[in-house]
Amino acid sequence: MNDLLRSFVRALANAFHPRMLWLTFMPFAVASVAWGALLWFFWQTLTGAARDWLDSWAFTSYLYRLFDSVGFSSLHAVIAPFFIVIMAIPLIVVTVLLLIATLSMPSVLALLTGRQYASLEMRRGGSWYGSLGHSIVTTIVCLVLLVVTLPLWLIPPFFAIIPPLLWGWLTYRVMTYDALALHASPDERRAIMRRARWPLLGIGVISGLLGSLPTMLWAWSVWLLPLFPVVAAATIWIYAFILVFTALWFAHYCLHALHRMRADAAVPLPPLSGSGEPAELRISS
Repeated sequence: MNDLLRSFVRALANAFHPRMLWLTFMPFAVASVAWGALLWFFWQTLTGAARDWLDSWAFTSYLYRLFDSVGFSSLHAVIAPFFIVIMAIPLIVVTVLLLIATLSMPSVLALLTGRQYASLEMRRGGSWYGSLGHSIVTTIVCLVLLVVTLPLWLIPPFFAIIPPLLWGWLTYRVMTYDALALHASPDERRAIMRRARWPLLGIGVISGLLGSLPTMLWAWSVWLLPLFPVVAAATIWIYAFILVFTALWFAHYCLHALHRMRADAAVPLPPLSGSGEPAELRISS
């Protein structure tokens, strides 16, 4: 069983621990109240602005003509709300991610440290403020990339490729820092992020694909606007659960990689032929 699969199985088992399930409630509650209030009070304003903006696009006019040709003229009214939902999803997920990274990750690490990594030395190469600053800077970069690539989201197959890649990169950068902040030194953290860049990015991309499951509920909520608040709350909790699971997956993988890196560094070099002394001792003499 490779490290990715081993850490996945352990994270899945830990995700259903009562303490981990409780950790999904706090970011769910904060994000639900904040974004629910924003969308509830400004829904008409947002959809009106989106409709005016989309009507100026030639592509939107083409979609309207396409809907009319197949007898679905009523879909005109769905385009603007659907656009608002598509725009809101990344912002809501980023909000939940930041809450989990800064508030829930310490509890995740405390659970793992007490049960499976108690012998791993804590070198405290990161801090809560460092995590917050790192998360904010990384999120800003990701949002800039999101805005720059947004026109491509309407073109197949980019709408299925770009979001998981952006989400994977953001999650990999944020969660790796938090997973190693307590136990690794800054040099060890940078070394692991360099050596395991692709597996860590893979964890982020897979978590992004898992996050696409509740996105389908968001899309259906556009068709069922009266149930939108209920569906929104349900999907936010699902996002929170997936992100707590992702935090566990990153923590298991990173802490195991740190343990193995230290174990490899502690292994002495074999003696040269004809001498019983380790190589490093003979060189120093």
